[in-house]
Amino acid sequence: MLLATLLIQYERLRGVRSSGVLIIFWFLCVICAIIPFRSKILSAKAEGQISDPFRFTTFYIFFALVLSALILSCFREKPPFFSPKNVDNNPCPEASAGFLSRLSFWWFTKMVIHGYRHPLEEKDLWSLNEEDTSQSVVQQLLKAWKKQQRQAVQHKATVEFGKKVSGEDEVLLGGRRKPREPSFLRALLATFGPGLLLSMCFKLIQDLLSFINPQLLSVLIKFISNPTAPAWWGFLVAGLMFVCSIMQTLILHQYFHAIFVIGLRFRTGIIGVIYRKALVITNSVKRASTVGEIVNLMAVDAQRFMDIAPFINLLWSAPLQIILAIYFLWQNLGPSVLAGVALMVLLIPLNGAVAVKMRAFQVEQMKLKDSRIKLMSEILGGIKVLKLYAWEPSFLEQVQGIRKNELQLLRKSAYLNAISTFIWICTPFLVTLITLGVYVCVDPNNVLDAEKAFVSLSLFNILKIPLNMLPQLISILAQTSVSLKRIQRFLSQDELDPQCVERKTISPGYAITVHSGTFTWGQDLPPTLHSLNIEIPKGALVAVVGPVGCGKSSLVSALLGEMEKLEGKVYVKGSVAYVPQQAWIQNCTLQENVLFGQALDSKRYQKALEACALLADLEMLPGGDQTEIGEKGINLSGGQRQRVSLARAVYSDADIFLLDDPLSAVDSHVAKHIFDQVIGPEGVLAGKTRVLVTHGISFLPQTDFIIVLADGQVSEMGSYTALLQRNGSFANFLRNYVPDEDQEHQEEDGVEDEEVLLIEDTLSNHTDLTDNEPVMYEVQKQFMRQMSAMSSEGEGQGRPVSRKHLGPSEKVVPVTEAKASGALIEEEKAEIGTVKLSVYWDYAKAAGLCTSLAICLLYTGQSAASIGSNVWLSDWTNDAMVDGGQNNTSLRLGVYAALGILQGLLVMLSAMMMAVGTIQAARLLHEALLHNKMRSPQSFFDTTPSGRILNRFSKDIFVIDEILAPTILMLLNSFYTSMSTVVVIMVSTPLFAVVIVPLAVLYTFVQRFYVATSRQLKRLESVSRSPIYSHFSETVTGTGVIRAYGRSQDFEVINNRKVDTNQRSCYPYIASNRWLGIRVEFVGNCVVLFAALFAVIGRSSLSPGLVGLSVSYALQVTMSLNWMIRTMSDLESNIVAVERVKEYSKTETEAPWVVQDSRPPKGWPTRGEVEFRNYSVRYRPGLELVLRDLSLHVHGGEKVGIVGRTGAGKSSMTLCLFRILEAAEGEILIDGLNVADIGLHDLRSQLTIIPQDPILFSGTLRMNLDPSGRYSEEDIWQALELSHLHTFVSSQPAGLDFQCSEGGENLSVGQRQLVCLARALLRKSRILVLDEATAAIDLETDDLIQATIRMQFDTCTVLTIAHRLNTIMDYTRVLVLDKGAVAEFDSPTNLIAARGIFYGMARDAGLA
Repeated sequence: MLLATLLIQYERLRGVRSSGVLIIFWFLCVICAIIPFRSKILSAKAEGQISDPFRFTTFYIFFALVLSALILSCFREKPPFFSPKNVDNNPCPEASAGFLSRLSFWWFTKMVIHGYRHPLEEKDLWSLNEEDTSQSVVQQLLKAWKKQQRQAVQHKATVEFGKKVSGEDEVLLGGRRKPREPSFLRALLATFGPGLLLSMCFKLIQDLLSFINPQLLSVLIKFISNPTAPAWWGFLVAGLMFVCSIMQTLILHQYFHAIFVIGLRFRTGIIGVIYRKALVITNSVKRASTVGEIVNLMAVDAQRFMDIAPFINLLWSAPLQIILAIYFLWQNLGPSVLAGVALMVLLIPLNGAVAVKMRAFQVEQMKLKDSRIKLMSEILGGIKVLKLYAWEPSFLEQVQGIRKNELQLLRKSAYLNAISTFIWICTPFLVTLITLGVYVCVDPNNVLDAEKAFVSLSLFNILKIPLNMLPQLISILAQTSVSLKRIQRFLSQDELDPQCVERKTISPGYAITVHSGTFTWGQDLPPTLHSLNIEIPKGALVAVVGPVGCGKSSLVSALLGEMEKLEGKVYVKGSVAYVPQQAWIQNCTLQENVLFGQALDSKRYQKALEACALLADLEMLPGGDQTEIGEKGINLSGGQRQRVSLARAVYSDADIFLLDDPLSAVDSHVAKHIFDQVIGPEGVLAGKTRVLVTHGISFLPQTDFIIVLADGQVSEMGSYTALLQRNGSFANFLRNYVPDEDQEHQEEDGVEDEEVLLIEDTLSNHTDLTDNEPVMYEVQKQFMRQMSAMSSEGEGQGRPVSRKHLGPSEKVVPVTEAKASGALIEEEKAEIGTVKLSVYWDYAKAAGLCTSLAICLLYTGQSAASIGSNVWLSDWTNDAMVDGGQNNTSLRLGVYAALGILQGLLVMLSAMMMAVGTIQAARLLHEALLHNKMRSPQSFFDTTPSGRILNRFSKDIFVIDEILAPTILMLLNSFYTSMSTVVVIMVSTPLFAVVIVPLAVLYTFVQRFYVATSRQLKRLESVSRSPIYSHFSETVTGTGVIRAYGRSQDFEVINNRKVDTNQRSCYPYIASNRWLGIRVEFVGNCVVLFAALFAVIGRSSLSPGLVGLSVSYALQVTMSLNWMIRTMSDLESNIVAVERVKEYSKTETEAPWVVQDSRPPKGWPTRGEVEFRNYSVRYRPGLELVLRDLSLHVHGGEKVGIVGRTGAGKSSMTLCLFRILEAAEGEILIDGLNVADIGLHDLRSQLTIIPQDPILFSGTLRMNLDPSGRYSEEDIWQALELSHLHTFVSSQPAGLDFQCSEGGENLSVGQRQLVCLARALLRKSRILVLDEATAAIDLETDDLIQATIRMQFDTCTVLTIAHRLNTIMDYTRVLVLDKGAVAEFDSPTNLIAARGIFYGMARDAGLA
């Protein structure tokens, strides 16, 4: 008592609000006091008087006080006054819940009720407990991992040291210790060990408790067999069974809760560690694995760890349970148990073999799945190119080829699965059969009575679980070990050396110095830059020039510390701002892109926008600077993206600016503006150190000095005038492109030459060979301006994007609303409410209705066989004794065996049927999705982030492939088990019918509440999961920029926030399962209680065999009731995958590829005439017209240049020609044939385009030139010869089979553009469209391309969208577009003479 008082006070001071220890203490006090309570009353009655009144009264006062103490301690107290204030507005009630509430998960009830009344939303979720947040978990794990790395380094050092010392001894001692790798597993254990220990304690108690019930069952059967035993004895046993079950339930769920939370932390920690690693890996590592693979580490492998958590403790718990079960069985049946155990042991290797085989299939399947997803993501990235070239069929075939192999593997593993299910069902049965058979046959005196049979049966049922789990455990361990290796390999990859650029010291007066620096992109690659010596004084403007692929971008990367330094020293003093060649834009508002994590200073911000010429664009964007920019800047044009990227640098107000060709993506007059306002000697950045990579010759005279690079070395360095006088390579280069003075007077000729001054702009839109930002496939989804309503294209700018109806779940944002928010990409909506029955029906139809029906029938048969065998057993045990033994045991055994084997066969058959059905469903659903996506119009891809479409192809298809079938099987299993239990108990003790109704009501009630909540939690979880991955892939693409600005830490915080948001829905989901489990198992425990009670009540009329049968069935029911709800809700949350796949299989498609009735004549178009008649077009319904009432006629063989301001509708016009955009009114005729009447492929395959972004797919060069294999080897070499790639390709050992990496990474942008030219030359169609194709190339390559086009396409009609007027000055006619209408259309000379818009543009460019 004294102890209790002290404890109370101590806990109150510590702020404990409800103490478990005290509750248990008072509870035991009450229990113990009940006995003297009763006996004192009984003795007083017997004696007729109270012998010791004082003692008697004090005892009853004491009892009353103890009882009240127990009752009071059950309530929780208010928090103490001095406790820290809870800042959280929605804290998790678990933290403040009382002991009993935690034990029974009562604290969760509030959420369940709320979820039942209204679908849960993000705001209803509780905050995470402090110890579960990313912040704390990731820090701990990182600390442990760093420690592992340190130890590994020390270990290596000692080994190396040992090596030096023991040179000779080595031979004698036979080798030495291998150097140790840092172990990620140890780091995990160090971090999460304590939590695991706690869960182990719970598990141990639960395992021990599970063996009490079979013992009680044997007592109960003895009681039934012995008519003289007192009745209270029976009731006591029934009560004890109930209490024991309840204890088991409570402890089991505490264990599960603990272990699942550890699983959550595993995932949080691993995601955080991988994210942090991705920010510091070297580029060679990044090149070796695609972004998809790195994201997979986070999506799949981290998830594996979460999945293995519940299995970890089976490593010791399974053997423990097996040993205990065998021990009790031995007591019951003696040595004949060994026969059964021997069989189990023999089956383990068989199970193991099946598991190993399945594992092998799985690895192979992962490979196929990876390659399919990679291909899909490339297809989605380059979907526009596929449409323009009409290449969809060949890519469709590639995907289907992979899918076919994938399904074959799936089919094999499904059959294996069926076999293992057969073993699974038959094992316990065969074991029981053999054990009982041996027991009966060994000695005729061995009598099989009810007690022996049913106690053994329930022990075998306990034994069944760990034995079934072992193979599962082995395969999960195998999978996780693969994941562990992958994660460990990734975490042990080389990191960028932060010391490679010295930031602190530098010789005075200089901002950047490089001393004999040699740099490479990877240790295995030859150095890209060698023996560089560069000194850049503070405040200087330095230009870096040189041909494509000479290492200009690499130089910038080297200064940022992105390359691996082989020798030399680099000093960079001061903060750095970096503008990459391909602008990296985040998916957030435009303002956030510019501020890039700094606080808003409106004056500086306005100045930055103004200098970068963004103000005009802001007016066009629907939400101004609050417009949401889509993934990878999809709703900005190339030039706008580049200017945003530049504005970010200007706003950052750094000391050093590294500008990697920012002027290439913008029009020439804009380039001039930006140079004057920002970069040049008069610009905003005057006085800062600026390193400008450029191709724009006109800017060079204004720079302080120029670095000329050639083949990775500095060939010349000096001021503009000095270099000209030196007469080196630079002077020659300039002379070729800058006109001699005296020519300028010859007016017309002069025009030709002078235009060079405007080369300022657009010279190199993208990247050099050595560009350091691997532009992964997704970045290439830079669907440039054309596609987006938000772009500054046409007059549509101010219009909001209202989005196509995407199925019942996604509401279209009302037009006004979208305008206000400026959001382009709609949030992915979580479905609300019950999954419709139609979805199940769809799935059943896909699987085949006959198959579905057959499966159900087979299951019914199987349950019947199972009940039959057990009833037969119960009948057997009641056999009368004849001469001290039972007769006809052989008949009994034979029938029992036959029924059992029949059950196994039926199960196997149904599993086989299931396999056939699910594979068919998987095939059909994927096929429908794929075909629909390949035929979706371009506008669909512009408004839907690629991640969301990919999610359908990866996550949802995976669920349909591998998760639905087992879930359905488990559901059927548990449903039939529960049904047969009820039937058996009803038959043996008809009284049971009375309680069935209330129990069933309670059960359905709990189930309804739970399913509503858990379904919504699961949906919220999957919706909050995608942002983690899309943010991650965005980060991986932008690591260069993030590191340059020193924002790694902020990005880690953003990642933490996204993971926490996801965990906030995971955590309640776990708790909801526990809440459910406790309540359902309570129902199950009641079934046990009533089965036992009614057996006791009706013991006069019951045979022990029947009692054994009904109670042993009742003991199993908890498990199957629990599984039933769980699998039901699992099925419901997983069938959503079918719903999502269906939804994207039904989106609207573009026009048919081939219209059989109206195919164009062979060889069409022969003349190449193009005519637009009153043509108008808009991007999507509800937006304004981009081209209005356009009428013009281009004769066959004419060369027409198309010019106009950004957003005049130039690109839109070409898209209309290919019917990427369909006419709003009017028509386009080619050779007099209306293009709207023929199939898309007939049209697109006869036109050729060289698009703006050169997009390549990973695969051979031949596949990139001719995916459908239409052309011969000679044709392809001929095309390469003409596109000046011949030397490059023939120098590659693989020739035409040269492997292009993802997005053509391993070619420079110039080379990629030449590949696009080669594609066009292969096609050799009558109409060629050039879309700003020359924007990414240096002058020499540009001349080559222009010359090739002039020669090879001299008889064709050429339409060129020109950035730079010099390319089109010799064209037949020039079309000037303004606001989507024809402003001028005539020959260049006439237009200049007319002094209209074109004259103004030419004058700006110095051509008139």
